[in-house]
Amino acid sequence: MHKLAACFSVFATVVFVGSTMVAGVFLNPDVARAKSGEEIFQSGCNACHTIGGGRLVGPDLLGVSERRSEEWLVEFVQHSQAVVAAGDLVAVALFEEYNKVAMPDQPLTKAEILAVVEYAKTPHVAAVGQPAAPEPEELTEEDIVLGQDLFEGSVRLSNGGPACNSCHDVVNDAVIGGGILAKELTTVFSRLGGPGVRAILGSPPFPVMQEAYEDDPLTEPEVRALVGFLEQADRDKSLQQPRDYGMGLFASGVVGSGILLGIYSLLWRRRKRKSVNQSIYDRQVKSI
Repeated sequence: MHKLAACFSVFATVVFVGSTMVAGVFLNPDVARAKSGEEIFQSGCNACHTIGGGRLVGPDLLGVSERRSEEWLVEFVQHSQAVVAAGDLVAVALFEEYNKVAMPDQPLTKAEILAVVEYAKTPHVAAVGQPAAPEPEELTEEDIVLGQDLFEGSVRLSNGGPACNSCHDVVNDAVIGGGILAKELTTVFSRLGGPGVRAILGSPPFPVMQEAYEDDPLTEPEVRALVGFLEQADRDKSLQQPRDYGMGLFASGVVGSGILLGIYSLLWRRRKRKSVNQSIYDRQVKSI
């Protein structure tokens, strides 16, 4: 009888605690919303932002709900570049303050954005903040050379992702010219700093980069080597010769065309200059 009573007591306690936890979640939707906000933040936002850890590529989001209205935050996150282009004073000031690095428009719903906002103001998040990034290892000359080779694609990335210069260029005499589909990176280290560059390479926040490296992420040694090369390229930019392929390509085209015309004229020197039937006609006339 005593055992039965004890079992019933334990069962009742479990039911009470479980129902209290479930009720707490449903009665306090901010708790559940903060949880989903944490997942969203960790999956993309933390490449450029911290919560309590200071500025990175973008501003620290701790207390952002106290500085901006929900309506403004939703509009800016979803259409940041349009808000800047429209001349919004706050958006333009942020754009200028953070080295004119445009925040990519985020494919998040209003509910998801507000979940991140809720996560950013949760008391325990504010108290703990973000864990400090580990101090990067000292780069060697071999690391920088590897970063240069990875950037221009002479050494393949371990997971098979595209080389950086498929879309980006950097003014450096040691590498071949790159693409113009994305931003030029010569001064990216000055604009974003080492932690910012490292964060973007490790967890790309931009849609095109996310698509390119989603299944083929960079490894930590590759990120370190690329950061080292970009730091050196930024530091040595004044020593590099600016590249202008326009006149060179034009001159090459003129010289090449002249050579081809000369070859064609030699090949066609023995070509027939009259109608084939003309010689037959002339013989017939002479025989009459």
